[in-house]
This record gives sequence, structure tokens and C-alpha cells, in this order.
Amino acid sequence: MPKHHVLLVTGGARSGKSRFALARALTYKRRVFLATAIAFDDEMKDRIARHRDERRDTFTTVEEPLRVADAIRGITQPCDVVLLDCLTVWLGNLMHHHGTNNESYPETAALLDLLNAPPCNLILVTNEVGMGIVPENPMARAFRDLAGTVNRQVAERADEVVLVTCGLPLTIKDKAEIRSS
Repeated sequence: MPKHHVLLVTGGARSGKSRFALARALTYKRRVFLATAIAFDDEMKDRIARHRDERRDTFTTVEEPLRVADAIRGITQPCDVVLLDCLTVWLGNLMHHHGTNNESYPETAALLDLLNAPPCNLILVTNEVGMGIVPENPMARAFRDLAGTVNRQVAERADEVVLVTCGLPLTIKDKAEIRSS
């Protein structure tokens, strides 16, 4: 049986990365959306509800803020692709849950392990947070460093990596192209 495809989509805030990832996911028949956000205020509650309504007819939604690898493995319905949006929100949840003194968390190790032999096709959305100024406070620097490290580790395991900027996708890694050349 061929290995399932892993796509990492990265970019800045409002760059179009989620829109690109959703469009790619729609090329599959049976889709699961794995949401990582926690509704911690009214604006976030409204945003989550709006996104849930937008996906209602096209995705089955699973919400899991911490144990995303377990959530992916736990999907029992037939599924062609899981779209996880987003890794950086998930990493923020982990930092809030575990504290900022860790350089890694068991949940990140579990996801990286899953990516070595994914149970289905995966599309992972993340934010590129390391291209701006150095944050002035230690917690923000720890988050930036963690996100950069995890993004790199996921990209190493991914078959394809796409950077979206200004709504335009730029493929920066494609194992299919590497194998054919």
C-alpha cells in the first residue's frame, strides 16, 4: 500500500494558507477537519462558529486542542484526508497547558511519529512566525522558537511543503518532483 501524502501549508497571518489548504482538501472525497482552537473569548467563539458553519456540508469536524495525533488515529469513519488547522494554535495550547520551560512536549513527539507512517492523507496548516522581528518578551520568543522547530521537523517529514504569501502558493518542497527528476 502506498504511503499517504503529507502536505504542510505555511504562511503569515491572513496570507491565504487556510484557503489554499481547504481547496486542496476538497479534491478528496471523504474529509475531516481537525480544529485546534479553543474559544477563550467571545470573538474567538464567533470565529469558530463561523468557520464551523462554513465547513458544515463539506467536512466532518473534530475539535482537539492538545492530542492531535491521538485524534487523527482515533478517526473511525472512512476518511481520505485530514486537514489540521492549525499547528501554531495547537503549539500555543501546548505551551499554555505545559508551561514555557519545555523545548518539546509529548504531543509534538506523537505527531512527528505519526507523520513517519500517517494513517491517511494529511494537510497541516501552520504560521510562519520566524521572519519578523525578535519578540521582546521571553514567552513570545519561546513560542517563536518552538513553532520554528516544529515547523522544520514537520517539513522534514512532509512530502510537500507550500508557502502561501499574498494569496499565492509557492511550492518549496515536492518529493514527487524530486523522485521524477
